[in-house]
Amino acid sequence: MKEVHRKLHITNCLRGIRNAWHFHYALNLVIKVVCGGFGIALLTP
Repeated sequence: MKEVHRKLHITNCLRGIRNAWHFHYALNLVIKVVCGGFGIALLTP
């Protein structure tokens, strides 16, 4: 029974890490889009 619980715990940790990476990439994409918008706004007269 303990072995099953240990595997479940590891799976939950991996799920959290995967969610963190997805959040990181999504946040990075938003920052790039916002900064790109600012860059275009600064370049236009």
